Amino acid sequence: MMEYVPFAIYRYLLLPGQQDYPYSWAVYMLFHMHFTQILHTASILLTLSLAVWRYLAIKYPSYSASLCTDRRCTAAILASFILPPILCIPSYFVFTIHNDFTVDQSGTIPTKVYYVDSDYDGTLYQINFWVHGVLIKLLPCVILTLISAWLIRALYRANSRKKALKGYNACPTIVNGNAKKNVFTRKSTKRSKAERRTDRTTKMLVAVLLLFLMTEFPQGILGLLSGVLGRCFFKRCYDLFGEMMDALALLNGAINFVLYCSMSRQFRTTFGHMIRNRCAPTPRASSTTELQTTYV
Repeated sequence: MMEYVPFAIYRYLLLPGQQDYPYSWAVYMLFHMHFTQILHTASILLTLSLAVWRYLAIKYPSYSASLCTDRRCTAAILASFILPPILCIPSYFVFTIHNDFTVDQSGTIPTKVYYVDSDYDGTLYQINFWVHGVLIKLLPCVILTLISAWLIRALYRANSRKKALKGYNACPTIVNGNAKKNVFTRKSTKRSKAERRTDRTTKMLVAVLLLFLMTEFPQGILGLLSGVLGRCFFKRCYDLFGEMMDALALLNGAINFVLYCSMSRQFRTTFGHMIRNRCAPTPRASSTTELQTTYV
């Protein structure tokens, strides 16, 4: 998001008043295209890693301490930053700097201009958009949707088990002179704290999922069509939605952090603790105990 600021200033404030497109602008455009794509892909992979982490912690609370170790967390984060440059390799060869000539307002003096475009319309061009549309966009959408659905179901199942345990009464009761054990007490009409917490977590997961799908799914469909239909579709259709897709990506990046902080008390507490005590990390035991107490 920070790298987009100089691009937006130059593109929308300075460039409209210029008649030429200098070589330095084309170089920056090429860098901006690849750099933002790599970081955005890393953001997608980090979102998937976080979803997998949440699912493991809630689905298997007894084994979360052994499954979600610091070493595996570090490996997942490193993989989220190492894989994007590899996945974007076809794009490095497809898009290059080109030049052309245009005339000034008087229509007499030709000016050399530079821009970023693609000369390819063959196999490499299609591979690039298949990787972009399917592996980077559509596949993460499907995975995140499935994980979110499983996670919401696991939350409600854990909440149901907790309610059943709370409603179970091991004390004997006397019915017609006979002792009976293991009966359930009358169900309370007041919603428990666990139910309210489950609802808040569910709303947060649905909000994150919908925002992610709204941002990535249209890009995946357009990228897939560009790979299937070729360069003509990319130039005439994909380019038309470029600014809108950039705005959605920036919106996704800006709102996600606000969603986590506003809808998850544990996220706010952990984040605040990390900021205040950067040199004194939280002991693993307390986190594990809280997860077990919350979700079992």
